[in-house]
Amino acid sequence: MEEPLSFGGKVARFFKRLLITTALLGLAAVSLFLLSQENARTYTVEVREGKLVVLKGRMMPMGADVWRPPPELVDAYAPVDLKGTQPYGVLKEKFTDRDELDRALFTVLEGLAKPRVGSDVPEELNDGLYYIRRADRLSGLSEEQKISLKTMKTDVAFYSARMKLEDAQRQIDEALVQLKFATESNNRHSKSAFAMLTAVEPQSKVMVETLRKAVNGLSAPANPPAGATPTPAPAPETAAPAPAPAQPAASP
Repeated sequence: MEEPLSFGGKVARFFKRLLITTALLGLAAVSLFLLSQENARTYTVEVREGKLVVLKGRMMPMGADVWRPPPELVDAYAPVDLKGTQPYGVLKEKFTDRDELDRALFTVLEGLAKPRVGSDVPEELNDGLYYIRRADRLSGLSEEQKISLKTMKTDVAFYSARMKLEDAQRQIDEALVQLKFATESNNRHSKSAFAMLTAVEPQSKVMVETLRKAVNGLSAPANPPAGATPTPAPAPETAAPAPAPAQPAASP
């Protein structure tokens, strides 16, 4: 039979068990803290009400909330309108840093922008430009993604310039109409409006006509279709021969 422990032995065993328990609890607490830190650094995305929303992990071993980035990053990470599409490949994925998140968001924005930037519908083109601007705000893109973004920006430069020319033409036309309307009544602005109209109308009409020709001729073929007979240039008008000088009358 084992001899009963003395009082000192019992105290020593108690403190030994207490030390082991404390060490185990400490290890558990450290593990919990490290897991919470790791979770707090992760990002995920999910679809809410048709928009792709970025979530950031909580300071807990699991769980996430909608990320509220600092003011300078709000434009880059605001919810993305998916236009009824589904962002395959990024849902249910965890991203350990912002660079990984940026690369994932770019794939979504690229898929939304590409079919729209070549559209002739102004609303769709505007949407495509918006998605490209959103992608341009992401700083963690890979080299391949940066090249793809540059290519898209180059492709839309023509369409963007055309839209601005059309807008300039429309605004000049509207300004001339408003100035003419202001001169039709006797008010405190009619004289100023008439002076402005007199000063700018001739040059504005030339500018509007130039813009109209440029915009309407952008999509015209550079060369005539094959087989088409070119229109000959009009022949120069032949000047009528000068009348012969009158003969002097004979002297009687």
